[in-house]
Amino acid sequence: MKVNHKEGRLSLFILLFLILSTTFALGQDKNRLVVLTDIGGDPDDQMSLVRLLVYANHFDIEGLIATPHGGENFVEPQYIESIVKAYGQVRNNLELHEPDYPTEKELLNVIAKSVNSDDMKSVGGSNDSSGSELLIAAVDKNDERPLWVTVWGGPSVLAHALWKVRETRSTEELNEFVSKLRVYAISDQDNTGPWIRKEFPNLFYIVTPGVNVGGGFHHATWIAIGGDKFHGRFGGADFSLVTNEWLDENVRNEGPLGAKYPRWKFMMEGDTPSFFNLINNGLSNPERPDWGGWGGRYELYTPKTEKWFLEPETRPIWTNVQDEVLGNDGEWHTTNHATIWRWREAYQNDFSARMDWTVKPYAEANHPPEVILDHSDYIVAKPGEKINLSATKTFDPDGDELSYKWFCYEEPGTRSMSNSTTGIKHTIHDSDKSQAWLKVKTSRVMPPGTGTMHIILAVTDHGSPNLTRYKRIIIDVVE
Repeated sequence: MKVNHKEGRLSLFILLFLILSTTFALGQDKNRLVVLTDIGGDPDDQMSLVRLLVYANHFDIEGLIATPHGGENFVEPQYIESIVKAYGQVRNNLELHEPDYPTEKELLNVIAKSVNSDDMKSVGGSNDSSGSELLIAAVDKNDERPLWVTVWGGPSVLAHALWKVRETRSTEELNEFVSKLRVYAISDQDNTGPWIRKEFPNLFYIVTPGVNVGGGFHHATWIAIGGDKFHGRFGGADFSLVTNEWLDENVRNEGPLGAKYPRWKFMMEGDTPSFFNLINNGLSNPERPDWGGWGGRYELYTPKTEKWFLEPETRPIWTNVQDEVLGNDGEWHTTNHATIWRWREAYQNDFSARMDWTVKPYAEANHPPEVILDHSDYIVAKPGEKINLSATKTFDPDGDELSYKWFCYEEPGTRSMSNSTTGIKHTIHDSDKSQAWLKVKTSRVMPPGTGTMHIILAVTDHGSPNLTRYKRIIIDVVE
């Protein structure tokens, strides 16, 4: 159903939107972030950094650390500086659209680098660097929020920081340090990743283990971000949204920051999934990778050893898991790649709109809807009970019409109710309206009838480009 919100209430919507945006700007929903990037090699790091910066108000960015790339182990923080300076030219324009973007100076002050070596030879001894010292200081801050470390190349900076803390502090202090960290690594690009996971078994770590040699990248969840069919080898996604031609039109032609976005060589933005689930779009919960979001979905287990692993995994990690998704080819696809590409239209449109924000005034750009539930996002129910779902206060700050889509995200829930014959999931009645309902099925399941169901509301505006925001409702079914 299409709902028109333009009739005489646009100024009220904008006022409410600004109030809500100001609340967001206070930072209670922000995640702390340090990026380790082997920028200067494959151009995808530069691409991911451009996208990161147009979302810079969604994070507290506390470190941008250049790490080694290539056989010569080049470390090139000048690439970070160049992109941050281009961001500085558009930062004030971004602030016209959403508040709380960091200044260019604030970001320049957190640029650091590693030593010019990788693998375990860069860990221990005299391998302190501005990067490892910045990382240790960030973890030590008096801040109750965890620190996310996204690893776009090798994690040797993190490995050395952990080694140093273990060497210089008590076991209790080390455990406290480790407990503050959350790591999302883009596979293994040197041998420090497996060492970290083995030596620090309580460290929160998201990764598809293994290196590209032997096929590791083929099987990685993160590969689904882009259009590469050499590494990814998957179908079902809309590849027209990740071509260099689409990026020319929607990103590279958008002002000084867009000009810093290179053409992809192997694939688009291989590192972007590492921060996607930290974006405040209403879909993901960073502490629950098994719930899924733009950055993919992951479950906690010890994976079996594959030929592309550097060594066997010794403990549970957050790693590959499958979603079943109807692709744009009309076929069902059950893969770990689908956990990312299922959201492709939404995350690409969102990027396009934010690039518009870098150069356009508020009135000439599109802004995402604000999704507001009329009830709690956690509901306790019994088998057979009718559940009413409602989001009638949802609005669009531009006054655009809105489309609603309520659906059951089957995989994160513990109560499986799929119909294996038809492929139809939970039936949600009036799923295209602001008010919908479902009946908690009583079909035979294991365990019988209890567990959680994840209901997603996706609201998409009719602006250009169409923008989507979400709410997740968890129905806890009890006997």
